[in-house]
Amino acid sequence: MRLALRPYLWYKLLNSLFFGVTVGSVFVLYTPLEPSVFSLGGIALAIGLLVVAKFYEKMMNLLVFYRVSLLVEVVTLGSVLAFLAFKMSYLNALFIYLSYQTIFVFGGYLIRIETLALKRTSLLSLADVMKQKGYLIGMIVAYLFYKALEWCGTTQKIEQVYALHVLLLVLQIAIIVSVLKSFRQR
Repeated sequence: MRLALRPYLWYKLLNSLFFGVTVGSVFVLYTPLEPSVFSLGGIALAIGLLVVAKFYEKMMNLLVFYRVSLLVEVVTLGSVLAFLAFKMSYLNALFIYLSYQTIFVFGGYLIRIETLALKRTSLLSLADVMKQKGYLIGMIVAYLFYKALEWCGTTQKIEQVYALHVLLLVLQIAIIVSVLKSFRQR
């Protein structure tokens, strides 16, 4: 397996764009959850990060990198679909929160393996620039999207976040396609 640089850079841009767009919506999505859930989630995250770190030696290859990247994106797609299908409820908010915590468990690993896979400082810099551009563009898109909805008369926060998730669904599908294109069999 090898990493195809151009599709991978698009993946980094789109992935960060997604998170830039969603940054404001989590405050609405997590509204039903009590603060203690976040404490338990933090504890679970720390334990998950420890477990993943213990397996770094076995995980530091492109095949695992590909599989974990794809897993993270499929879990993200599942959380978007869950919100669109079931709208706002305590269980759905908990599912979305747990989905994001699961994604974050692999964050450290993905950063470490990306460093090894890209090897050169110039490529790491390029990947980080793409990530920051995506995140910045995503926050701008979210702001403009919310303002456009307000201008059209949609002022309820939950309705705005629901409409945003339709856009996120399309974006997440593009992200999964970019992951599939980023990793190629030799």
